[in-house]
Amino acid sequence: MSLNRVRQNAIFISQAAKQVSISREGIRRAVVGIPSETLDRLASPAAFDSELHFCDHSPLTAQYLLVVDTLNFCFWPEPDLQYEHLAAGVKVALQSDAEALSADRLAHMDELGVQALFGWPHSVPLQDTRAALLREIGTVLSHRYDGQAANLVRQAGGSASALVELVLDSFPGFRDIATFRGQEVAFYKRAQIYVGDLWGAFQGRGLGRFEDIGQLTMFADYRVPTVLREMEILLYSPQLAAMVDNRVILEAGGEEELEIRGCTIAAVEMIKEQLREIHGRSDRTLPYTIQLDWWLWEIGEEAQGRHRPHHRTLTQFY
Repeated sequence: MSLNRVRQNAIFISQAAKQVSISREGIRRAVVGIPSETLDRLASPAAFDSELHFCDHSPLTAQYLLVVDTLNFCFWPEPDLQYEHLAAGVKVALQSDAEALSADRLAHMDELGVQALFGWPHSVPLQDTRAALLREIGTVLSHRYDGQAANLVRQAGGSASALVELVLDSFPGFRDIATFRGQEVAFYKRAQIYVGDLWGAFQGRGLGRFEDIGQLTMFADYRVPTVLREMEILLYSPQLAAMVDNRVILEAGGEEELEIRGCTIAAVEMIKEQLREIHGRSDRTLPYTIQLDWWLWEIGEEAQGRHRPHHRTLTQFY
């Protein structure tokens, strides 16, 4: 199963890593310091920003989220560009033109069309790559799913794991895989976040009902590792710390980048285990891994100006 593979790969990376390590003491300090009220909030039904996103609880929401998560990567080369510009821009495009995200329109997407979806005044990073990815999902949706992302979701039969597998099988651009120390490793960030967004947008009902939502891992990006570093949970070697702090671009698929991503996944899994042990939480009252991810991501968003720089990698995967 693909999600077990992500966890196993993360453990392998964390055990073999030379430039990144995970502090168990840092995890313990962080977990002890989380108030019970915060844990209750995190474990409550999914909260989704329906004002930022298009969210009408119809099949069109599934189409919208697939487009957003196809484009949800690598904002940082444009200093003022953030995720909210993407989410809001695609929402405005859809509200202005009901066919803006049709499979046929996506299948013929060009770079100017990408810029228009962002509502950005000039080119966005990796704009040609983004256009190609949209053409891919438009073409596949037309050929396999009668043009509708909702049909893709329905085919998974209410299984988060099955939907991740379907997304990976249908859209090569979502196959977030690399090679670390001679072994193929998988992260599947954007495929997983699509499932998580569906769950949040539909409040765990209808197209967002997944019996195994707890199988999702955290979404290995560049914001959460920064937060875990500030918490002294992720520890960087002096060499890597200097590279990150000086905004040196890390090679996509290079050991430094893969160690950061793999150790981040492993660390969040360890945080969850410590929550169970220290706070005596049952699985029923324990936040899902993706809820821990959302919490850490929000901390990072709020503290962007205070935290040290995040690592920088030019990639289509996050």
